[in-house]
Amino acid sequence: MAQIWKHLKSAPPTAIFGLLVIVVYTFVAFAAPILAPYGEYEIVGSQFELWGEGFILGTDHLGRDMLTRLIYGARNTIGIAFITTCLAFLIGGILGLLATTLGGWVDMLLGRMVDVLMAIPILIFALLILTITGTSQPVLIVVIAVLDSTRVFRLARAVSMNIVVLDFVEAAKLRGEGTWWIITREILPNSLAPLIAEFGLRFCFVFLFISALSFLGLGIQPPTADWGSMVRETATLIAYEDITPLLPAGAIALLTVGVNFVVDWFLHKTSGIRDDK
Repeated sequence: MAQIWKHLKSAPPTAIFGLLVIVVYTFVAFAAPILAPYGEYEIVGSQFELWGEGFILGTDHLGRDMLTRLIYGARNTIGIAFITTCLAFLIGGILGLLATTLGGWVDMLLGRMVDVLMAIPILIFALLILTITGTSQPVLIVVIAVLDSTRVFRLARAVSMNIVVLDFVEAAKLRGEGTWWIITREILPNSLAPLIAEFGLRFCFVFLFISALSFLGLGIQPPTADWGSMVRETATLIAYEDITPLLPAGAIALLTVGVNFVVDWFLHKTSGIRDDK
């Protein structure tokens, strides 16, 4: 704990800001039922009511409280993006480390499969698959995780490629250690820093990707609150000089910037570069 506090005290203002944003968003996501003044699907007023005492941020096109929808949107959008990123890293990370450790035809086969998937623009591929399979949340998570795991595979393979040829890995192979033991005890611990940093970056990408799909109508489906669909539903208010659509858009942008600040700081800390005093 003291070591963590020491690192936080030396963190730049941008990293502190990013950490505060992440903490606040996480708290809002977990405490959504307590913080929200109304139910997630509850219609409490007329369509597009103005900001006021009754509804601090007004209402949407169905008369639902915008503040409530924003709060629940944090839980749904961030939660689904986090689960999707974890699944993508589980698939891509394991396959990438396995390809490097086994080598030969396994590496060749997995590499060519990833090349085929990456040759197709991910947005077009996702739109095609989701149009065929439907847009339920489990399907959305699996489809995006599989598509995004190709990027994780590439990074995990590239990082572990420089580790698998080192003496301690060769010694483990000569001792007769199994493949899984070598991956979990020798390769993975020495490649965690870039993988953790990539997790933050991939989370931002998945978070923005899900919001984009929701804006197009193929992401998180109504009546579930989601920031991407909220932008689409209130977009007409821009013509009336109402900034309501900017609220969910700003929430998306703020979290993305905050996570990137933290990732930049983490990469600097793990790079071994010392700050000039």
